[in-house]
Amino acid sequence: MQEIIISRTDAIGDVVLTLPLCGILKKHFPDTKITFLGQSYTQPVIATCQHVDTFLDVKTLPSYIPKVDIIIHVFPQKHILKWAYQHKIPVRICTYSRLYAWLYANRLVSLHRKNSDLHEAQLNLKLLKPLGISTEYSLQEIRQHYGMTKIPPLPYYIQQLIDPNKQNWIIHPTSQGSAREWGLHKYKQLIEHLNPEQYNIFITGTEKDKLFLKEWIKNLPPYIHDLTGKLSLQDLIAFISKIDGLVAGSTGPLHIASALGKKAIGIYPSIRPMHPQRWQPVGTQAQYVSIDKDCTECKKTPQHCACLQNINYTTVLQKMNLS
Repeated sequence: MQEIIISRTDAIGDVVLTLPLCGILKKHFPDTKITFLGQSYTQPVIATCQHVDTFLDVKTLPSYIPKVDIIIHVFPQKHILKWAYQHKIPVRICTYSRLYAWLYANRLVSLHRKNSDLHEAQLNLKLLKPLGISTEYSLQEIRQHYGMTKIPPLPYYIQQLIDPNKQNWIIHPTSQGSAREWGLHKYKQLIEHLNPEQYNIFITGTEKDKLFLKEWIKNLPPYIHDLTGKLSLQDLIAFISKIDGLVAGSTGPLHIASALGKKAIGIYPSIRPMHPQRWQPVGTQAQYVSIDKDCTECKKTPQHCACLQNINYTTVLQKMNLS
C-alpha cells in the first residue's frame, strides 16, 4: 500500500485519541504513508505524531489525489465520504449507522459508540477490522502508541516561568462547551489549598477564556501565573511537555498531557456518554475523578451537574499530592 488517510475532523481531544490508531497502522504497515485529514486548528497536535507523514486540511480537499489505497472515516462526514467515493479510493472504511455510509463506503463496521462500555480510543481501533488487524487493545496497550515525540520548542519567556524546585501544574478550568465543567468556585477552592511552597500554578485557556476568566483570576492568590490567551496550541503542547501535571475536565489539553506521560487528572460526570469509561485520559500517569452514581437527572440540567458538584476539592488535591 502507498497511502492511508485517517479522517478525524473534530476537536483536539478526539484527535489525540485517534493518534494510537495511526501508531498501530504504522506498526503493521511501516512503509505506508499515513495522512491525517483534519481541521487546521488541530494540525499542531497532529504534527507532533511520529506516525503521521502528512496533514490534509479538510477545508482544502484537493480535486486530484495521487494513489491512495485506504481511507478510514473515524469521524464520518457526508461530504468527505462522497469525496473519497468520487476519487475512487479502493477501500473506504466507515461505521454502518449512517445512510450515506452505505452509499459511499465499501467496508462497513458495526459500531455503536453512544452506549458502548469501551473507551473512545478502543472504539476507534474497531475500524481496523476490515484490514485484518486485531481490534482488542487494553488502555495500557493503547497508551504506548501515541507517538507524540516531535515536540516544538518552548518560547523562552514561558520556559523561565517554570520553577525547577516546585511541582509545576496547569489548571485548565474551561472546556469551550465540549464537556460538563466542575465550576470556577471548585477550582478556586483547589488552588487556595495548594501550598505555594510546593506548587507553581498556571491558569491556561484561549483568548475567549481570557475575557471570561478575567474577574475570576483577579480573586486568585497573587502568585498564580495567568497564561490565558497567551499560548498558541503549539506553545501549549510545548509547555505541557515541560511541566509536571494538569487538572481539567474532559478537554483537549487534558488528553495532550496524558499522551505526553504527564500527571493528568480529569474531572468527569458519570452521565453516558460523557462518563470516564468512554473519555478518561489514557496515559502512564493519567487519573480521573468521578462520582459513582446514577446521573440520569443531570441530563435534564446541563447547566448544573449535581454529580460534578459533589466532587470535593480535597479528592483532587489528594490525587495531586499522591502523584
